Amino acid sequence: MARSGRPRGFDRDAALDSAMHLFWEHGYEGASLLTLRRAMGDISSASFYAAFGSKEALYRETLARYLDRHGSIVDALDDERLPPRARLEQALMASVAVQTDLAHPTGCMVTLSGMISSEASEPIRALTRSERDVTRKALHRCITAGVSTGDLDSATDVTGLVALYDGLVLGISIQARDAVPANAIRSGIKHAMAAWDDSPRSSRT
Repeated sequence: MARSGRPRGFDRDAALDSAMHLFWEHGYEGASLLTLRRAMGDISSASFYAAFGSKEALYRETLARYLDRHGSIVDALDDERLPPRARLEQALMASVAVQTDLAHPTGCMVTLSGMISSEASEPIRALTRSERDVTRKALHRCITAGVSTGDLDSATDVTGLVALYDGLVLGISIQARDAVPANAIRSGIKHAMAAWDDSPRSSRT
């Protein structure tokens, strides 16, 4: 007889963690419903839909969970307790720490899980694209703050620096998934920060 309920002792938080890791490791389309249900406590199809609504709804919930637990780069970029340059470097270094941590899948769930997919998954691509844009806007605010404080000249190519550091953020994800050593990535960040240091300084005193 087919199961109609959730197993005794069903732990929703643990199930969400398992689903988050599967989406993070294999992507939205790569994590099948069957694999998800098995990882989430071997729940039945009926129980899955009763508890989470749909695969897309589950993904959205797990992405929010990921951002809450691991997506701190935007918070660091907006941390006004630090000078803008320090915010940027700290955010990048923190991103390396999270993305190379072997306690969970490597790389960034936002970058990897929905980038390539079929047209049927366009809502997921749009969702992850919007989250990446959140980071770009935070980078823009951070670099603009550098101009406002006089650390960077008013003629600084803010758009170009945003593109540089956004590319680095996205590249960290691929490097982490390819098992590039964290120390090598951190060294790369040090070199990338030279682009900030080499930008013209404001003449304000």
